[in-house]
Amino acid sequence: MDVHIRLLRYFAAVAQEATLTGAAAQLYVSQPALTKQIQHLEAQLDVELFVRSHTGVTLTDAGRVLAERLPALLAEWDTAVTDARRAAAHAGRVLRIGFVATAANEATQRIVAEFTRRTGWRVDMRKSDWSDPTAGLADGQVDAAFLRLPFPGQEHLRVEVLFTEPRWVALPSTHRLAGHDRIPFAQLWDEPVVAGPPEAGPAREHWLASGERGGHEARIGAIAHNVDEWLTAIANGYGIALAPEGVTRFYARPGVTYRPVTGISPSRVGVAWQPERDSDPVLREFIRCALAEAHIE
Repeated sequence: MDVHIRLLRYFAAVAQEATLTGAAAQLYVSQPALTKQIQHLEAQLDVELFVRSHTGVTLTDAGRVLAERLPALLAEWDTAVTDARRAAAHAGRVLRIGFVATAANEATQRIVAEFTRRTGWRVDMRKSDWSDPTAGLADGQVDAAFLRLPFPGQEHLRVEVLFTEPRWVALPSTHRLAGHDRIPFAQLWDEPVVAGPPEAGPAREHWLASGERGGHEARIGAIAHNVDEWLTAIANGYGIALAPEGVTRFYARPGVTYRPVTGISPSRVGVAWQPERDSDPVLREFIRCALAEAHIE
């Protein structure tokens, strides 16, 4: 009998939350879909794992045994997968670098070229959408990542800030403010916003500028999981969105106008890696190259 690892992760979330609703929110799946997956796991194991009630779910004796042993099992599995991926990459002298949208910028080519010159290693750049805000770093798919700060789990990683840049606003070209040279942020507080997915956590809140709205809650006009969806939603008039200045260089789009915003803090870009990789000489060399070459010309 083979049980898919995803089902075990679903079970662990329900056991931790003690409610299907809470676990579904944590996993970003619907409650009916989660219920079906738990039922599937119970059928595969041929045991009842939870007792359901109107107040939530309670572990059975069998469920309690599984819940006690599962965290160590999942952690060991994650470590094994990460080590296997890392061994394959190192055998080929390849460093895997993740990035989200414009966190990789004009300086990236210089960083990669200098790193290759110093080490002879190749860099494999891997782009992630906004539903994976660590760009594969959290689950070991990459060795390091260029990321916009803040991001979920940042406190558990090593992060070096590479540069900062102003936040601008992306507007439908027909918007009443699109012709202004500069726009005070307060004039945007009541506008609908094209936001990232909820799983982006603090990154989503940063681009909503939730703490800089003077108590005005952001009104979500649309959800986007990547830059293409984001630009399309803005061009279609579903909302405006804050964006790093670099977006204006990388993502020109008919129907979308970018303008500087005043009265708001800048965006920061950093390079991040797992603390256990601190002693890796190849990764250390990449970080040194990133810090030396990160300035934007």
